[in-house]
Amino acid sequence: MIKYILKRVLMMIPTLIVISMISFVVIQLPPGDYLTSYAASLRQEGDRVDEAELEMLARRYGLGQPAYVQYYKWVSGIILRGDWGQSMEWRRPVRDLLWERMALTVAISSISIIVSWFVAIPVGVFSATHQYSVPDYLFSSLSFIGAGLPGFMIALVVMWIAMRQFGLNVGGLFSPEFIGAPWSWPKVVDLLQHLWIPVVVIALGSTAGSIRTTRANVLDEMNKPYVETARAKGLKERKLIWKYPVRVAMNPFFSTVGWTLASLVSGQTLVAVVLSLQTIGPMMLRALTSQDMYLAGSFLLLLSTLTVIGTLISDILLAWVDPRIRMEG
Repeated sequence: MIKYILKRVLMMIPTLIVISMISFVVIQLPPGDYLTSYAASLRQEGDRVDEAELEMLARRYGLGQPAYVQYYKWVSGIILRGDWGQSMEWRRPVRDLLWERMALTVAISSISIIVSWFVAIPVGVFSATHQYSVPDYLFSSLSFIGAGLPGFMIALVVMWIAMRQFGLNVGGLFSPEFIGAPWSWPKVVDLLQHLWIPVVVIALGSTAGSIRTTRANVLDEMNKPYVETARAKGLKERKLIWKYPVRVAMNPFFSTVGWTLASLVSGQTLVAVVLSLQTIGPMMLRALTSQDMYLAGSFLLLLSTLTVIGTLISDILLAWVDPRIRMEG
């Protein structure tokens, strides 16, 4: 097992290097350089351009020097000092913009994933063990509808019903008086009162797909020889189902941790825009549309790195659950 993990960790290193290079290329894509764009944005807003600040930024990022020097300064700044660059639009360090919304993004997405798994796994197992029954048809119909409806449409419908029937504005994560206020117990309570709506909207689509996946995998495993042998030995059906077929059916859930970990940060961007959530998704979209390249490149690097780390976690979990994987050599 240790040899298996070390092999996967060593494979991560060249992958992360290539990802950082691609992210740096994204930063360099707009015409001109960072200082030209930054000075142009200041003049467009009528602000005075501070030549000393521009000179400091040029030394900081190695602008005007060869591309490999700029790449080294950017990567070394991230690794050694946590310096992700400067946002042109927000005029703040990218690091501050990333981490101030990270906690809310991770909270919403992780709770949504947990809710989705806690609903999808029991429902999928029940649907598989009661194949072609009325509940099976009902759950299958609901899962198809849930998988077919985009999340932003569900968010729009929820907002319309809340406003039309109850006169409530369910957008955002905080009431107006708590936006920008320091953290306190009343602010946490207000967050919890608003949190359930985005959690339900985001979890609905993934729950529908997970139900279909669980049902199909359990059905594939239920009649295999090892299950028939356990059944012939007199093992109770409920214990047999959860001990053997369900355990193997969990492999797809573990194998999707790679992209799930990245979705903890990016979240459902369109849903976040519709519901006015203070998460990273809308900020990433805004950075791309406004060509705030250090901010956009940092998002790309962060999400790609989390995907690689998530893939490593998936490999470890799969090897732990299924001995066939770690014994493949």
